[in-house]
Order: sequence, then C-alpha cells, then structure tokens
Amino acid sequence: MEETPKNQPATSRKEQMRAKRAAQRKRRRTRTIALVSGAVILMVLLVSWSAINAANRPGEPVPDLGNMHIEEGTRSPIPYNSTPPTSGPHYGSLARWGVHSEPIPDELVVHNLEDGGVGLWYNCPDGCPELVSQLESVVEDYHEGVLLAPYPGMETRIALTAWTRLDQFNDVDQERIERFIQAFRGADHHARQ
Repeated sequence: MEETPKNQPATSRKEQMRAKRAAQRKRRRTRTIALVSGAVILMVLLVSWSAINAANRPGEPVPDLGNMHIEEGTRSPIPYNSTPPTSGPHYGSLARWGVHSEPIPDELVVHNLEDGGVGLWYNCPDGCPELVSQLESVVEDYHEGVLLAPYPGMETRIALTAWTRLDQFNDVDQERIERFIQAFRGADHHARQ
C-alpha cells in the first residue's frame, strides 16, 4: 500500500468515488462524441454518393406523380407531367412485355414502369421500318422488363421511360438505350404509395 506524503491529506473514499464517476462521464461523453461524429460523416458520405449517383444516371428526372391505382378503362384523373408519362395514376394490370405494333394506353404502361419496367417508344408519322427494326433487335434481348411501342405525338422520334426518368432523342443509339435499360430495369416502386 502506498503511503501518503506527509504534506498531503489522504483522499477520502467520497472524493475517490467522485473522481471515478467524473472519469466514467468523460469516457461516455468521448464515446458519444465519436459515435455522433461517425454518424454525421456517414450521412455526408451517403448524401454525396446519392447526389453523384443521381447525376450519373441516364435520362432526365421527372417529378413523381405517385402511383395511385385507378379503375381499368378510366382516364388518369390528373394530367401526366411528361410525354410519355413516367409515373402517376394507372391501372392494376400490366401491358405485355416485348414488342407492340399499336400504342399502349398511358394508364396501362405506367404500371409496367412502377414494376421496374422500361418503355422504349418511337414516333414516326410517315413510317420508319428501319428504325423500328433496330429498336426491336434491342428489345428482343429482354424477355421481361422492357416494352417497345409507337407513341404518336412525341417531340422526338425516340423516348425511353422508367419510373420518374425520361430520355428523348432522334436517332438510334444502342449504347444509350442499353445504358438506360441497365440503370432502371428491375427497380420496383410500389413502396412509394
């Protein structure tokens, strides 16, 4: 046992307990600061990664109109905010995946997008068999999750849609189309109800 020097009084048991509690509080405070700092750093990294990831995704973002189901055969009660639409009210059934030779109702195809599908659209008022053939060859590589159909009235000859994403252009660019499909095909959006 250590001896107390003659000039210093022995510390009482009460003072020792106070010192021990103060040390414990300091350790807890340090641990809390470290945990909070780590959480803040993690949040900053996640937000940064998310922003970078969103900026690198193909197409343009379109505001989400929700995913309300409406009665089959009725029109959407709100106007869609893009042409072709990328979200909003829709039927409970799906359009058949693959190639279509006739336009598909917006209210039907939006459900395909909600289920993680990608729409590939073309607008050729005077016909464009070569363009359609090129687009069909891309879609044939996918058994599900992609559909191709005419969409009269678009501003461009080709458009790609996914849930809240739209890409529009005039000439077939297979790499661009594949990149869009790979980025969005399979991303389910039912949780946004």
